[in-house]
Amino acid sequence: MAGFRPILVLLAAVLAGCATSGVIGGAYYAPQYSWSEFYAVTDGRNFQVVVSGNPFPALTPVEFQRRFLPVMQANKPRPNLTFTYDPPPELPHPYYRLVLVFNAANDLTADRVCAGEVWHKPEATRPFDLFAIYCRNDQVMSYTTAWTEATGPDDPRVGQLMAQLFLVLFPDYPLLRRGPIRPVMHR
Repeated sequence: MAGFRPILVLLAAVLAGCATSGVIGGAYYAPQYSWSEFYAVTDGRNFQVVVSGNPFPALTPVEFQRRFLPVMQANKPRPNLTFTYDPPPELPHPYYRLVLVFNAANDLTADRVCAGEVWHKPEATRPFDLFAIYCRNDQVMSYTTAWTEATGPDDPRVGQLMAQLFLVLFPDYPLLRRGPIRPVMHR
């Protein structure tokens, strides 16, 4: 039994390490989602992030956003983009942006977020509970959810989670596309 103890300790450490960085939920990709389009519109450019909510009530929303922006930038997806909260001086068409909704209401949909509608749960259920949506105009291109038990925007778990979230939200590999379902003909 003593020989198994090191293995159990190692297994517990690995599982604890997985749990501390956070959880990414499932992902959705619109049929129109294209990595090459995302790359073309963000590489070497500013990419607007719209933040709704504040996962850390001990911080003012302005302080949270100030401290969160460099964390996102340090863990950004592959294009050479610069995250910014500033809206573009003139609304571009198409209008690409990343919308981050903290403590989103359970009935909030990605379609509504891209259309400019956002609402939150009455009380936070987790410290860092995120609904992330990549929008083109009012169309959803991709979205996912994520959460972690981080204690502030500078907590290493936030950076680890954002790095993983960007890999899921902006995948740079070809997505498997399924065609229309065709009836099977039996002979």
